[in-house]
Amino acid sequence: MSFSWEAIDIKAVDTARVLAADAVENAGSGHPGTAISMAPAAYLIYQRHLRFDPRDTDWLGRDRFVLSMGHSSLTQYIQLYLAGVGLELDDLKAFRHYGSKTPGHPEYKHTKGVEITTGPLGSGLASAVGIAMAQRRERGLFDPDAPAGTSPFDHNVYVFAGDGCLQEGISSEACSLAGTQGLGNLILIYDDNHISIEDDTKISFTEDVLKRYEAYGWHTQRVDWLQESGEYAEDVAALDAAVEAAKAEKAKPSIIALRTIIGWPTPGKQDTGGIHGAKLGDEALKGLKKAVGFNTDAMFDVDASVIEHTRSNALTRGKAARDAWNQAFESWAAANPERKALLDRLAAHKLPEGWRDALPTFEAGTSMATRAASGNVLSALAPVLPELWGGSADLAGSNNTTMKGEPSFLPEGHDTKAFQGNPYGRTLHFGVREHAMGAILNGMALDGLTLPYGGTFFVFADYMRGAVRLTALMDLPVTFVWTHDSIGVGEDGPTHQPVEHLSAYRAIPGLAIVRPADANETADAWAIILEKRKPTGLILSRQNLPVLQREASAADTAKGGYVLKDCAGTPDVIVMGSGSEVQLAVGAAEALESEGIKVRVVSMPCMEWFEEQDQAYKDSVLLPSVKARVSVEAGLDMPWQRYIGDAGEAVAMTSFGAPGAADTLFEHFGITQAAVEAAAKASIAKAKS
Repeated sequence: MSFSWEAIDIKAVDTARVLAADAVENAGSGHPGTAISMAPAAYLIYQRHLRFDPRDTDWLGRDRFVLSMGHSSLTQYIQLYLAGVGLELDDLKAFRHYGSKTPGHPEYKHTKGVEITTGPLGSGLASAVGIAMAQRRERGLFDPDAPAGTSPFDHNVYVFAGDGCLQEGISSEACSLAGTQGLGNLILIYDDNHISIEDDTKISFTEDVLKRYEAYGWHTQRVDWLQESGEYAEDVAALDAAVEAAKAEKAKPSIIALRTIIGWPTPGKQDTGGIHGAKLGDEALKGLKKAVGFNTDAMFDVDASVIEHTRSNALTRGKAARDAWNQAFESWAAANPERKALLDRLAAHKLPEGWRDALPTFEAGTSMATRAASGNVLSALAPVLPELWGGSADLAGSNNTTMKGEPSFLPEGHDTKAFQGNPYGRTLHFGVREHAMGAILNGMALDGLTLPYGGTFFVFADYMRGAVRLTALMDLPVTFVWTHDSIGVGEDGPTHQPVEHLSAYRAIPGLAIVRPADANETADAWAIILEKRKPTGLILSRQNLPVLQREASAADTAKGGYVLKDCAGTPDVIVMGSGSEVQLAVGAAEALESEGIKVRVVSMPCMEWFEEQDQAYKDSVLLPSVKARVSVEAGLDMPWQRYIGDAGEAVAMTSFGAPGAADTLFEHFGITQAAVEAAAKASIAKAKS
């Protein structure tokens, strides 16, 4: 189809420019420059290329749009307004105001048509890689044999990113993996405007981006609206042709470097850092309006003919795309009833009947590292939960994240002796890219049909904290498998021994930190995580732990804290802990009871789940009348202070770790049964006094 641009389209683009400037002026703050100069590109994508239905933003057949440069949120809001996707002019007038549908950065589940929360630069692009990967996995589940471009499960992912996004390391990590994976459904339009907050990027960013992306294995194109002569012409036809070429490329992800002048055509402000993140001011605002032929004194001036045209076009395109897709989808469904049933189940976010029967159980009295128990659980669940998939940041053998016998997610020609697979496999290899892994997992979850997980050592969670925070902010069903959870790592020393990490990650709102005490509590934890579909960090031991004798069930574990071992009558002291230290609490209780001291042992695998319970249940576990309390955990004691109270004692780490064998380190740092016994006696004495 040849490109055509009518006068009404030009007016719509200029309307988008002026609305961006007016919204920021009205709010008193914001980022108008990119939204002004990228208006033609955004309009082209939304009104010509993006497959979406304005009537149904959750339509399964839609393409995805990711605004990685989330500070330019008006770029997306205005196109949603023009297309009639839930926003009206009053919403643009309320830009950046409390409670509005148009916050300063796009927020998932807050604004219709926004697929992802963006703002931290580069994170959106990295998550778009995850969306593209998820769509390939889903195609493999539902329609693996259809020729490329013919399946109802073929979608494109469009991304807008700027210089800032491409400077952030997370985008380099993710785009390198995207090239390795040959994600032909990923199309990146890079706003190459050479301006950031500190003005001209030549002070910090002079690389040849397209050569870098070519080295990653991407399909690269350049569209120069700014000519070497200095002339500036928005050649939208050239951009349209580049997008068509990117869509035709099925074996590689595509990047189009679009050379723009930020804020064009705003006199006095275009091509400066000043227009990046501040309102234009009266003079420049009027200058922009004059340049595009708008009333210089009017605010939020929208011609009714523009809205009629853009919404009619979006609706017509959406209906045509939906009708064509429905026809293909119905033919597929008729020919694939079992796969259709699977799709219906995954879309409904339901687990299959009887799936828990596949969970392994572990014999009390034996011993096993919880990382190994987790690996056994994943392998056992593989046949019954095809939606569950994941891998590791190059630590699969240590994290135990590989489901036995399952193929790797690999493009053709990337098999190795250790890992064989296919483009639709389920074992993921993120490489040594923790931050990208977190963001990619977010993208997988955002696509809506699968349940992803990813593993690394807990100490390296620091590298991915920004992505994990966004997981929690978006409330996504991502499971982070963080192993080697304490000084029990041993000989690798303090660089590899997480000490402050339990406290730090428990501080993220909406993120559940689950640290199971043994193999059976690990199996319980996985079952609960999969049913809850919430952001979760699963914290697992390197070293073997005894499988405890217990009467508890998954229902007890689901409450986050429960009585693992009790005494007759009212206890003299309550000893509580998580993970590998619960065994110390149990041992201490048995020793103290031989001295006539009554002890209740509480396993606390997840404080966040415990806090979800009503006060009556929490009081039944942590009896308010018992002031003598002890916590034991090989991390900082900060999270436990609310539970142990003024008379409580904490057996905890107060410094970084050290190199040495795990047993030696636990003894050296006083994380021992003897220390728990002493703390219990000290707490009893404090409570009495």
